[in-house]
Amino acid sequence: GEKMKTTLVVLAAGMGSRYGGLKQMDPLGPNGEAILEFSAYDAIKAGFDKIVFIIKKEMEKDFKELIGDKIARKVEVEYVFQDIDSVLPSGFHIPEGRSKPWGTGHALLCCKDVLHEPFAIINADDFYGRESYKILHDYLADPNHTDYCLIGYILENTLTDNGSVTRGICQSENGLLTEVKECAKIEKHENGVQYFENDEWIDVDATSLVSMNMWGFFPDYVEKIETKFHAFLNEKVPENTMKSEFLIPVVTDELIKEGKAMVKLLSSNEKWFGVTYQEDKPGVKAGIKALVDKGLYPSDLWK
Repeated sequence: GEKMKTTLVVLAAGMGSRYGGLKQMDPLGPNGEAILEFSAYDAIKAGFDKIVFIIKKEMEKDFKELIGDKIARKVEVEYVFQDIDSVLPSGFHIPEGRSKPWGTGHALLCCKDVLHEPFAIINADDFYGRESYKILHDYLADPNHTDYCLIGYILENTLTDNGSVTRGICQSENGLLTEVKECAKIEKHENGVQYFENDEWIDVDATSLVSMNMWGFFPDYVEKIETKFHAFLNEKVPENTMKSEFLIPVVTDELIKEGKAMVKLLSSNEKWFGVTYQEDKPGVKAGIKALVDKGLYPSDLWK
């Protein structure tokens, strides 16, 4: 059958601020690569046709030099800029003193003009693993699919030894997502995995599927969330002018509950890597190096 073209959207606008500039972008690969470079490599291998990087305008020069130009030699690359005043409805005024952009859902709306085909979304600094990209690509490239999708990770494959994490635990029925329940403070204990709520530790199944924000959508998703974004600006922003954010998991959850979206829950056996705590860095470096040593990645990604 005819395969659909697919795009990978990388949420990278928050990057600069977290590292105080891109120059310090965490070099976690054996040759100083950022996690993002492995993600792009995996996506290209899996068959994605285009990569869209959402960045801040002021990061453009550094980002292209450090990362973008290398990737652009191998696959079509586009840049979209997320600024606090991008794609706002006319007549909306940014609250005095607010400098924080409007979150991941807003970042996606900034891509409106470049998303014409099925697309996946990932966080820039999460290492998702090759198999996840393959599952996602093959699902999105199948012209018979109309439901959106979420790649679910096995909870114990996403934990750190260095403290607690927040994860969205997936509830599903007949393979379709019914809810992503945010659990803060999930930790590994001697007697298994537990999360902390209302002053007590509660057991949680270590094989539960969790969301690491790796979604698959079709272009109509963008129109669906645009209406929601305008409602968010009118209703939620006045309640919390400095910090309110329009987030993909939250808005997708609303669409599911309103019967306006169906999301297939796909599961991946990959181990997720990410730096939640500074102490996670050595483990992430070792994990990636082991994959390179196994031959899953060439020692020079972009040769």
